[in-house]
Amino acid sequence: MLADISNGLVEKGHEVTILMPLHGDIEYDIKAKILRTKQAILFEQDYPQSDIIVSNFYTTVSSAHQASLNGKGTHIRFSLCYEPVFLPDQDISFQTYNQTPYLIVISQYQKDLISLLHGVNGEMIPIYVNPNFKDLKLRNENNPLTISAIVRKTEGGYSWQRDQSYLIQQLRKVREEYPHVKFNLICPPNEMENSQSLQQLRNNNEFQFYTPSNDTELCLYYNQADIFVTSSIFETAVLPGLEALKCGAALVAVYAGGNTEYCHHEQTCLLSYRYENRLAKDIIRLIENKDLRNKLAEQGQKEAALWTIERSVSSFENICWSILNNNL
Repeated sequence: MLADISNGLVEKGHEVTILMPLHGDIEYDIKAKILRTKQAILFEQDYPQSDIIVSNFYTTVSSAHQASLNGKGTHIRFSLCYEPVFLPDQDISFQTYNQTPYLIVISQYQKDLISLLHGVNGEMIPIYVNPNFKDLKLRNENNPLTISAIVRKTEGGYSWQRDQSYLIQQLRKVREEYPHVKFNLICPPNEMENSQSLQQLRNNNEFQFYTPSNDTELCLYYNQADIFVTSSIFETAVLPGLEALKCGAALVAVYAGGNTEYCHHEQTCLLSYRYENRLAKDIIRLIENKDLRNKLAEQGQKEAALWTIERSVSSFENICWSILNNNL
């Protein structure tokens, strides 16, 4: 999202510099200027003179704040996730939300949560579906019904909120009743390479695994899904569900907070709270009810078409202008 927003701002004529540690990986096409530091972390002296300094992950906030105090630009926090809820070092990440009154968030849920806990009222920009994701019209009634989900590396404590063990348990329950349905699991190739738990799951031969290296491949796998499943119980925004909808899949989801802006139960998806423990039942409901499955896929696709990168970039730009002009 940082890459796409920065690219959109460059296309609008703004001068954008991305400050990165010496050995930071770049996995996306970047149109902005890249400025590398001489060390693995960012310091105040690394920041160039700017109109606006944008911090994101909590580890970047303190140096950006200090640079702003030293007159290098107005500091705006662009929060892509609320770290204290699901990541280690809560005592550090929580305090970073008290360092600037200027905050941009990506969902109403996230805005409300931070306002409640910190008294900081952020401005919201909507998430978006990259134009690379679209319906390729590949689904065929002669093919086996396909259920897909994304899985991530569980080691390290950075993905517990995805409730992945629950997802696998529920998919197994579905397969017990419908053994001829195809089950696809999608994960990033670097995470598969570095995760023993994912490798073990793949080696069990229960599911078909795919490791797309880019959005073109990921779009293809979304298009193979008749039903796409997300099990996250906390996310400030859930992009995979929206991307799957754009590609024509019917969505079954667990309430994660940040997915409620496009997840409307029995309109664009089937949505349940975790305590209801009905993810498998909702999947089975769509297996058995083709008309409902088609209706949700059609309505979901219409909803996903509204979530464009152009809208997100314009919202981000307008908020920055308002802050600079002291209107916020």
